[in-house]
Amino acid sequence: MITALAGGVGAARFLRGLVQVVAPAAVTAVVNTGDDDHFHGLLVCPDLDTVIYTLAGAENPELGWGLRDETFASMDALDRYGLPTWFRLGDRDLATHLFRAEGLRAARSLSAVTREISAAWGVDVRVLPMTDDPVGTRITVDDGRELRMQEWFVRDRAEPPVGAVRFEGAEAALPAPGVLEAIAAAETILVCPSNPIISIGPILAVPGVRDALRARRDHVVAVSPIIAGKTVKGPADRLMADLGLEPSCVGIARSYADFCAALVIDDADVDRVDDVEREGVRAVVTDTLMRDSRIAAALARHSLAAVA
Repeated sequence: MITALAGGVGAARFLRGLVQVVAPAAVTAVVNTGDDDHFHGLLVCPDLDTVIYTLAGAENPELGWGLRDETFASMDALDRYGLPTWFRLGDRDLATHLFRAEGLRAARSLSAVTREISAAWGVDVRVLPMTDDPVGTRITVDDGRELRMQEWFVRDRAEPPVGAVRFEGAEAALPAPGVLEAIAAAETILVCPSNPIISIGPILAVPGVRDALRARRDHVVAVSPIIAGKTVKGPADRLMADLGLEPSCVGIARSYADFCAALVIDDADVDRVDDVEREGVRAVVTDTLMRDSRIAAALARHSLAAVA
């Protein structure tokens, strides 16, 4: 059994490679929900949906999120009423959010509704939200304003420099049913190549999760999302720098060292192996740039072997 902590496009692509290496039913993905927010009266769960759509082979291949061949007539129609539509929800994607809203209104948990969405898309990976409780990533920018995650990331294109990040509601949240059990039972626990602050950080902020990982440290391997000091996609490098963290595979090792035994880094960072290992984390070097599903599968294979 494999358990993976996941958030964002990189994680979804890594998971797609992973299920080419192991049976999908053997994989549990614990997914970040700190990005979740309400738009037009609907709870939108970007990371959960990106993971499910990607595993179903239905994602937009250019963007990495949303659905392939999507249309946006509903957003265009909302423009008529002057409503903010900077968070673009596709017409078919809206069906997912409407279904989720109906389920939550009927007092089903986010975990239960996520199971139903996964099943409807034919996804055999067990996809779990990190918690069924509301947790929101909040970004304090350099002018003192505190923004919701999607305001900073999507509306403002992650451009305002960041002074602080917090996870509203995390201290009172409980891990979703099955999360701690999946960590405890896994042969290998993978930390996907995700933003360490806004994708993995919220998962670690849920009480009990980090302690559960520490207890299984020898079985935990992470994949660095940073290659030669830069991210392939997303603002992880700039965000780390803003918060005083070294934007490199070494910075990732330092952030994860208390619960992670091994870190997979890219060939471009082979000269940083000793620096990574000085953080107490074993370095494994391979190609981590997931240009296609074949490379993603090879990366998953190397990651699993790192703690075998």
